[in-house]
Amino acid sequence: MPRMGETMHADLRPGERVLLGPGPSNVDPAVSRALSAPILGHMDPEFIAILADIAELLRRTFETSNSLTLALSATGTGGMEACLANLLEPGDRLVVGVAGYFAERAAQIGERLGAEVVRVGAPWGSAVDREAVRAALEAAPTKVLAMVHGETSTGVVQPLDGLGALAHAHEALLLVDAVASLGGVALPVDALEIDACYSGSQKCLGAPPGLAPLTLNERARAVLAARRAPVSFYFDLRLLEGYWFGTHVYHHTAPANLYYGLREALRLIGEESLLEHIARHARVQQALLEGFTALGLQPFVTVPALRLPSVTTVRIPEGIDGMAVRRALLQRDGVEIAGGLGELNGKVWRIGLMGYSCRERNVAIVLDALRRALGEQGYQAPTVRSE
Repeated sequence: MPRMGETMHADLRPGERVLLGPGPSNVDPAVSRALSAPILGHMDPEFIAILADIAELLRRTFETSNSLTLALSATGTGGMEACLANLLEPGDRLVVGVAGYFAERAAQIGERLGAEVVRVGAPWGSAVDREAVRAALEAAPTKVLAMVHGETSTGVVQPLDGLGALAHAHEALLLVDAVASLGGVALPVDALEIDACYSGSQKCLGAPPGLAPLTLNERARAVLAARRAPVSFYFDLRLLEGYWFGTHVYHHTAPANLYYGLREALRLIGEESLLEHIARHARVQQALLEGFTALGLQPFVTVPALRLPSVTTVRIPEGIDGMAVRRALLQRDGVEIAGGLGELNGKVWRIGLMGYSCRERNVAIVLDALRRALGEQGYQAPTVRSE
């Protein structure tokens, strides 16, 4: 019996969910097994070898030869802040392509760091215009051009071809947010001339949340070496590089089991092949879009080439309580989808098909659940006439 004032707690048994929001996603059973492996100390030579494996696997996934490639013990937002904090100093000029919630977050972090932030805006649901970016870079000397590759708030994938060369022509670095795209959309970091790129473990990579893969090239590392102002200790990439590589100087207690999970998830991508892993995300999204058509639902992103394969946004039909639909899916079907953020709150649903969750069976599950939930609110899919 518990003492007075104490509460008896049962064993922790979270409910089973089909995670089809913008992250996290479900993980492969092999990843779950890796998470339960015995904990190693963060300075154990065997654990250091695991970090080396992760760095090499990440280079293959980022398609880069960058030596400074690692996974930060932090979420995707931590990766965003780490890259911005290391590349920017007070007074530096930061140009951010803003067409969604997470690009605006990058701009706000830049302002907190004391940078001069210039937003190149575009309507939500569209891509940032390249010529507008060029004009912003030509207006004044710029330290960093930051772009979100996969904007999960809108479901838009931003074209990156030529942006690296454009940034370098103006002596700026190109920083890319690949939190929702790495592993699910083609992102050859070296070929695109990306100087710094960060991601999150819990989306297309198919690992649990809590780690932020990132990579910096020699141009970006030169900026780190020339810094005048110090970086916060935890996010100092030069200190982190010293822990991951070389003499492995202690920096922090790394979450061993999360790294086990990431290593296994990256290994599975290699086993499938990165090319097929990316192609699967495109195929499964196409099946989802065809299901939307059958239900009479309209994708929010109207230009097919700009639709982010990993997270699809769909308009909530007129007169439908979007929150009630999400609640029905979660409580009755165990299916999680997300609502809109910012100016899209209450206007769209966001359905993520990423990593292990990126399967055609999940498309069938979510479409069937949506059909029932919509029908309960009186929605009727349009009748398709046969010719």
